Formats: sequence, C-alpha cells, structure tokens
Amino acid sequence: MKTTMEGSAEGKKVYKLVLTGGPCGGKTTGQARLCTFFENLGWKVFRVPETATVLLSGGIKFSDLTTDEAYKFQENLLRTMIQMENTFFELGKSCTRNCLIICDRGVMDASAFVSKEKWDRMMRTNSWNSVELRDNRYNHIVHMVSAANGAEAFYSTEDHACRSEGVDLARELDYKSAAAWIGHPYFDVIDNSSDFESKVNRMIECVCQKLGIDTGDRLLTTSKKVKFLVSDLPKDSAFPAFQDFEVVHHYLQSAGPRVQARLRKRGQNGHFSYIHTIRRPHLHGQSIEVKTQLTHRDYLNMLTQRDDAHFTIYKKRRCFLVNNQYFQMDIYKDPGHPRCKGLILLETYTSLSGDKLKGILPKFLNIVKEVTGQPDYSMFNLSLKEDWSNTKKFCYSLHDQDEGEFRANGHSQKMINGKA
Repeated sequence: MKTTMEGSAEGKKVYKLVLTGGPCGGKTTGQARLCTFFENLGWKVFRVPETATVLLSGGIKFSDLTTDEAYKFQENLLRTMIQMENTFFELGKSCTRNCLIICDRGVMDASAFVSKEKWDRMMRTNSWNSVELRDNRYNHIVHMVSAANGAEAFYSTEDHACRSEGVDLARELDYKSAAAWIGHPYFDVIDNSSDFESKVNRMIECVCQKLGIDTGDRLLTTSKKVKFLVSDLPKDSAFPAFQDFEVVHHYLQSAGPRVQARLRKRGQNGHFSYIHTIRRPHLHGQSIEVKTQLTHRDYLNMLTQRDDAHFTIYKKRRCFLVNNQYFQMDIYKDPGHPRCKGLILLETYTSLSGDKLKGILPKFLNIVKEVTGQPDYSMFNLSLKEDWSNTKKFCYSLHDQDEGEFRANGHSQKMINGKA
C-alpha cells in the first residue's frame, strides 16, 4: 500500500489525481463514481473541470483558427488550466478534512495536441519544464483507455457535444494522451480487459491502493507488481516512445529494524523531484508505504540522516508503454556495489499470470526470468555494503514491492553467481 501526498502536521491528506484517457474511456462515469466513493469515506472531493471543454463550448472551432491563433489558444488554454487547478489546490490546503482533488485531464494532456517543437517553445516562453508540470504537480495519473481500443462495440460519440472522433482517430488520441504522461512516477493505465463495471472498480481500487485505503470486499483486488530480470539492453531505436530519468536513492537511519526510510531524487535535464518514503509492515502481511514530496532544501537537510550501512543507488529509469501496458525499467549505474553492475530490472502492474503475463511483455527485450518477490532483487538488499551472508539487515520477503519489501526477520541469503 502506498500514498504520496501533501499533508498537514495533523496528518490531513491532500491528494491530487489526474483522470485522463482517450475518447469514450469512461472518464466521466469514473469521476462521478470515484467522487461518491471518497465522499462516503468522509473525504472532501473537488473536481476540476476539463479546461478544453469549457473553452470549446464557448464557440471556438479549431478549423476557424490560423496557425498562430491555434498556438496562442493552446498556450492560453494551458495557462487557464494551471490557474484553475491552482484555485482548487489552494482550497485543498485549507480544507479541514482529507481532500481528493480530481483533475479532468492535466497539464501534460495539452502536449498531445501540439508538435514537439511548439511544445518546447511554449515551455521556454513561459519558463515551464516537464518535471514540474508532469512529475511534481500531481500525485497520481490514471489513464482510462478509450473503448475504441479493445471495446470497439461500445465506442460512441452520441453523448458528448464536443466529441466527433471516429474509431481510428480515437485510438490515435488515446495513445497520444497516454504517451504524454510517460515518466510520471505514479501512472496507471486502466484497459478494456474487463467489462465496464469492473473497469471502473479497477480504477477506484488503483487510487485506493496508492493511498493505502483498505477497500475490504467492496472492490476486487486485481493488480500486483511483477518484476523481471533483463539482460543485454537493446538500442534506443528498439523502444517505443520513452522517457529516461536520472534516479538516486539514499537509505536513511530508521526508527526500528522493521521500518525503512529512503530518499529519492528523480529528474531530467537538471530538474528534479524529491520523495521521502517510510515503509513499515502491516498486521495483515502487507506493507504500508507513505511517500511525501519534499523541497530541495528539505531533501538536503534529510541527507544528513543517511545510513552508512548502505551504498547510494544510482539508476537510469526508462518508462514506456507497450500495448496499453506501462513499464518501468531500472538500469543500475556506477558507483555502487559490484553485485549491481550490469543489473537491469523491468517492472509493471498487472492482474495477469502465466502465459498471459508473458504475452504482454515487450518482445524486444531479452527477459531472463521473473524475479517478483525474490529478496536478491530488493533494492534495499542490493544497496547493503556488507556481504549478505554476514549481515542481519538482509530482508527476506515473498512480496517484494516497489523497490524492495522490508519485513526484516533475521534471514540472510547469498548472491547467486555473484549477481542478483
């Protein structure tokens, strides 16, 4: 279970969620259901309207605009969206209850409708950058795949005044809107592999999992993280559209042997986001993981709490989409323990297993084996300075999640062939 959010000293939560997707993906219905679900939990829910729909409903037609007018419209749309969102974000901060803010699309969605050259120009002109707009602005992105991609019989434009896309165009827009968010640290894609009711439940469950909310039997648990060992990194040209990030992890001194703390620095082109993570075991065998966004100053202050028993972990993290499945690949870099040299790990969330799981994996990667839950591949264990046969800090777990489960219980285990 995980949660990444802003919060007050009293523990109040403010969670900024972007609900996005292609045409006829269930976004409107999903937003209403999500709102009701969280209101029933006692949360305050704000819904930021889709800026493009607000503006286009005022009589604007792209076909009537010149090239320069279309560019300025997109730029002003983005400015308007940012200001609208900021208004709700400020309300969230002053709210006395836990607060969920649902954004009907987010800033990066606009990049799907302009060329890369114009987007880069817009970023420079307004002193914006993708790390701030994509990674730091929102806690979680959920993409609802269009019915035009996997549920074509249910694709319709009848109930949406601003929608006129055919199936082929809808598929293209669906991919572009998903690709715009590649690289966000908490990005989930909800596909059409189930009926619509289950699709909406999977979306709500996905948000609850990130927040660490126990849904009991109200929602069916469907997805888990799976991890694979990869060898022989192919050329960049073998990949679909991807985003690469520089990632640095520091383990911190913790309050006890069953609690772990770490700092993560993640970014591109000199722009970074900073996360502090505390993970502790839960009574029912799961882990509770609380993630807090930090300022650069707070990050530097907390670095003084580094645990000398661990190496700093350096990675290149590559994020990409293959057939509506979102993957994250960590390529370990020097300096680090020799056991990490050449290590490449691929991760994704899925409810599939066996041959069906193998069927969704990228064909262009040389996947050696699945290593889900194997302690040899926990980042915590990989970062240890001591030999694993001699340390009591080694963590053994059958449920390795997001960069290392840590239910320390005194087990130790040696490396296999000198490498995880």
